Amino acid sequence: MNVPYAHPGFSRRTAIQAGTVGLLGLGGNHLSALREAAAESLAKTYSARSVIYVFLSGGLGQHDSFDMKPMAPDNIRGEFQPIATRTPGLEICEHLPKLAARSHLWSLVRSLTHPSNDHSLGHHIMLTGRSTAPPTFNANKPMPGDWPSIAAIAGDLTKRRNNLPPAVVLPERLIHRTGRVIPGQFAGEMGPRRDPWFIDASPFNSETYGAFPDYEFHHARGGVRTKSLAFQAPNLTLPEALTRGRLANRLELLKGIDHQRAQLEAAATTEKFDRHRQSAISLLTDQQVRRAFDVTSASDAELDRYGRNSFGWSMLMARRLVEAGVNLVQVNLGNNEAWDTHGNAFPNLKDFLFPPTDQCLSALLDDLEASGQLGETLIVMAGEFGRTPKVFGLPEHYKLPGRDHWGAVQTVWLAGGGIAGGRVIGSSDKIGAYPAADPQTPENFAATIYSALGLPGEVAWYDDLARPHHIYYGEPIRGLT
Repeated sequence: MNVPYAHPGFSRRTAIQAGTVGLLGLGGNHLSALREAAAESLAKTYSARSVIYVFLSGGLGQHDSFDMKPMAPDNIRGEFQPIATRTPGLEICEHLPKLAARSHLWSLVRSLTHPSNDHSLGHHIMLTGRSTAPPTFNANKPMPGDWPSIAAIAGDLTKRRNNLPPAVVLPERLIHRTGRVIPGQFAGEMGPRRDPWFIDASPFNSETYGAFPDYEFHHARGGVRTKSLAFQAPNLTLPEALTRGRLANRLELLKGIDHQRAQLEAAATTEKFDRHRQSAISLLTDQQVRRAFDVTSASDAELDRYGRNSFGWSMLMARRLVEAGVNLVQVNLGNNEAWDTHGNAFPNLKDFLFPPTDQCLSALLDDLEASGQLGETLIVMAGEFGRTPKVFGLPEHYKLPGRDHWGAVQTVWLAGGGIAGGRVIGSSDKIGAYPAADPQTPENFAATIYSALGLPGEVAWYDDLARPHHIYYGEPIRGLT
């Protein structure tokens, strides 16, 4: 890999152009364009690829999914049984049969490790690819000094395609049931104007979890149904830089996607928009993007394959946005730390979390493989941490046992983007507590994503004082290709 701290070079002409930005009164967006031009010769030798980052807020237990320990004692191995996959010698949980049948398309890293058992810091670590907390980290809210999220970096440094935003997060931002916003999702020290685009298609729900309507549940009470929950046309939230002036005033008045589209199309014919505002217009007016949002009206065949629930609709939207030209789509598969299985873990995983996840991921694999796009689309799936080796009970809260937080090891699932299927990188020890071979870090995980997006080792984002901040703090995970 290229040396991550080497400073990128600029031609004399580009330096002169950049110097004229202040003299001519041009905005920072113009300077950004000049920097892209300077880096173009460096980046164009790398193939452009897309990434879908499936994030499991709450933390998936490795013992109960992709790193089962059937020979361990009862209080370690849990209730689930392993089943064979299409790959000889590779077994996963019995409640993921569709993925088991497609193991030739995906691989596992069973040795990813970081030092935190805290939800908020774990989110920050896995969403930013940085194992250490920033100096001003606050578990209760995002801070301006937080490390930038992987999505924010992809949005800032990858090249726009079809004039669309390079990075999108859906179907909701991660908010704890108490209402506090979980740190790590945003641009942090890059500034709010470089936040990724959030597509709010799923309403905030502080009481229940999972893939509504069919797989909605409460951790203590089991299956429930909230009639008011609806997966709907997204409320498009624009980055700070796009919420100024007349565009902002218009957007505040628009009540729905169709009204937004009509107003912005009219504006585009009479005003000159810079590329950032034009990106906003494209997001709202492009027919393929509008189709990507309209997932609840997809064909019966598509809905049957992906699932008629928030997990299925989210994954279908992600696939369509990648097809439309978005470089990175982060899919938050489950709100409000849905995968935080402290109690009733086994029935909740079996009945509510695994079925829609198994279905929508398998449908995504099938569609990308059939269209020939799987080789150009990396899919990764991880949570903020794994879960404890020992099963334990909290009888004052739950009837049945579960597992606690565990940052020391988790399994990461990967497919596409040139990754060979049926491989297992690293291993955990005999009780699934710590890496036993080939430990990997969140920094390596992030580097794998950046590499797949075609970002070279020397690439950096620049702050308002034109200081470079490099993004590689590890190397792409070896052995996957």
